[in-house]
Amino acid sequence: DIEIIFIILVIKNTKNYFMDIILVVLGLICSILGLLGSFLPALPGAPLSWIGLLLLYLTDYVENNYWVLGITLLLTIIVSILDYTIPAKGTKKFGGTKYGIWGTNIGLIVGLFFPPIGFIIGLFVGAFIGELIYNSQDKKGALKAAFGAFLGFLVSSFMKFMLCFSFLILFLIVAIKNY
Repeated sequence: DIEIIFIILVIKNTKNYFMDIILVVLGLICSILGLLGSFLPALPGAPLSWIGLLLLYLTDYVENNYWVLGITLLLTIIVSILDYTIPAKGTKKFGGTKYGIWGTNIGLIVGLFFPPIGFIIGLFVGAFIGELIYNSQDKKGALKAAFGAFLGFLVSSFMKFMLCFSFLILFLIVAIKNY
């Protein structure tokens, strides 16, 4: 009877061990894809990186820390929102009008269908066309607003990269510490 109980316990612990390995590997893959997604618009960088952290914290070896998960989720939400608003703010900062901002937003959406470069071209062309619709005579102003949209994209990409890189470092530190 004791041997059967021991065998059952070994099998149960082995299943948990393999599941933990799968969760850690999937979490690491999500973290790496999230880092790539900070530059590739087709991949949701910050959410993928956060899912990687969540998968790590779902293992038996890592103690649940709702503060870490909550704060990192909040940062993920904030950065995800800023990712879509910063290019439009860049357009406005460089003299763009509401037409240019709308063009930037429409260009972002259209550009999603043509990865990976469509996102960048979409926001630039969208802002440029939006400004030309507003004032077809001011090509220089339209180009300046489009440059602002592009600069905003670079700023938001850098922000996403820093967040995703931080999440990857946190993932590695917690994983190494607990395994």
